[in-house]
Amino acid sequence: MKTKPMALFLLMLILGFVAYLDSPFSFLNINYSYTAEPAATAQPMSKSVTSDTPVTEEKLVKKEKQNGYIVETYREYEVYKDGEGNVTKEVPTSEYDELKFWDYKNKKK
Repeated sequence: MKTKPMALFLLMLILGFVAYLDSPFSFLNINYSYTAEPAATAQPMSKSVTSDTPVTEEKLVKKEKQNGYIVETYREYEVYKDGEGNVTKEVPTSEYDELKFWDYKNKKK
């Protein structure tokens, strides 16, 4: 019966030592600095996107009901914009995505 309390004490001692090693105050982490400084923030770019680089967007092509599901098909487009952000050209690509989700308005089970 005395081995059970001793084993429990050893287990707690090992867990405490492992927690110390994992803490920022242990001798393993002495070379690392842990401070409460705020995170660095990135500055936004002052240059807008040029018309040479397209931005890809997905647009809804069709929406249909199939076996109690609603299936939406999207097509990817390369969108070219000018300096003010106006769309100058849209080029469709060969990429399609389908979204399928259950139609909860459907009364049929």
